[in-house]
Amino acid sequence: MLPTNESADDAPADNLPADKAPPEHVSTSSDSSPRAPSPNGRANAAEDSAPTSPPEAPTDPAMDPKLNIQDLHFWYGDNHALQGIHMDIQPNKVTALIGPSGCGKSTLLRCLNRMNELIEGTTMEGTVLVDGQDIYASNTDPVMVRRRVGMVFQKPNPFPKTIYKNVTWGAEINGYDGDLDALVERSLRQAALWSEVKDRLHTSALDLSGGQQQRLCIARTLAVEPDVVLMDEPASALDPIATSKVEETITELKQDYTIVIVTHNMQQASRISDETAFLYMGRLVEMNPTDQLFTRPEKDRTEAYVTGRFG
Repeated sequence: MLPTNESADDAPADNLPADKAPPEHVSTSSDSSPRAPSPNGRANAAEDSAPTSPPEAPTDPAMDPKLNIQDLHFWYGDNHALQGIHMDIQPNKVTALIGPSGCGKSTLLRCLNRMNELIEGTTMEGTVLVDGQDIYASNTDPVMVRRRVGMVFQKPNPFPKTIYKNVTWGAEINGYDGDLDALVERSLRQAALWSEVKDRLHTSALDLSGGQQQRLCIARTLAVEPDVVLMDEPASALDPIATSKVEETITELKQDYTIVIVTHNMQQASRISDETAFLYMGRLVEMNPTDQLFTRPEKDRTEAYVTGRFG
């Protein structure tokens, strides 16, 4: 139901045929398979040598995670892009995924709403739960998954329609029979765009500035009332003023939504996220509250990355 022109910086240049099976040497049953998850559902990946038992990230035992990722592996052909990811994502928080280009951030994000199924020649193993429901179960409709877990892409991609029609499009094709005017106003207010466009709702969305177009895409995602909003570098193509408005919008939205954002901008991650996960070469190295990860990281590799020694 969502547009599919997402960022593909994690995908290899040459996709292999769809019938390419995962290579035997990366089978999860081998001696080199990743550790089982820690009791709270998180685990840090090994760094340069054999896995060790890292300290567990603190979590609220009274709070069930909104998303629970268990032993997630993903392949582009025979390229093992994600290797044994275990992660809990808490409700009504902003979780940032950081790491160098090609580390698996966007691939992981797309696994959370089955968008990777649209890419030929890919294979996935593992479990992704949303509110305890396995979104990859055989009886789960991927269209409904993408309604519950919405996506905002790297580049603004409004439809060549009016602002009003952009907001109502997803709701209408999902059978919404409520007050469309109220839906448009609510969605645009949530995206911090209403005051700027309320007098020109029936003009082309393509006439908006880049930052306004991105906030319109956020409003379009919110109009179908998702539980989770995924954002793949939503401000990377914007100027600093537009970026600030998008960041303010994200901070306000976490009151009603769970947000997972991919960003190359570590300052942005430190400003807007509650928790940050650092990925490197397809593995989760560390996940902790953002202030801890940036000031007191548990892993040497995390410290090297956040202090700019590589990346």
